[in-house]
Amino acid sequence: MHQTAAVGTSARIVDFSSLADGLLGITCRGERRFRLQRRVRAVDGLNLGEVEWLADEPWVALPGAYRHLADWLRNVLPQFGDLYASIPRHYDDAAWVGARIAETLPISLSDKQACLELDPLARLTRLAPLIRRGAG
Repeated sequence: MHQTAAVGTSARIVDFSSLADGLLGITCRGERRFRLQRRVRAVDGLNLGEVEWLADEPWVALPGAYRHLADWLRNVLPQFGDLYASIPRHYDDAAWVGARIAETLPISLSDKQACLELDPLARLTRLAPLIRRGAG
């Protein structure tokens, strides 16, 4: 059963296309984090909510112990092709590195959600064991 998380991210649709199976393929870009303050379900089943916008994560210098994570991203992001082509790179920012790793690793949605709710250094601590030094 689906649960609504307390912290989320607003998203902007940046591209869409019709897929071979007739479904619509949508590419979104996350924008701002928020905390859900109140949620109601309308009679028609539509979920509505009131949110508190969270401050942007502050820039945090990437600690030396996590430099291999930035190196891993340098190797992995180009493999996504155009998806990350227009995204500015901030390999020296712990918040940026941790967010990109959390979104690109094939981990469960609940693990991704937990990472979204952590501060930048705690996020790196959680993700670092999943990437071997020298991997990429």
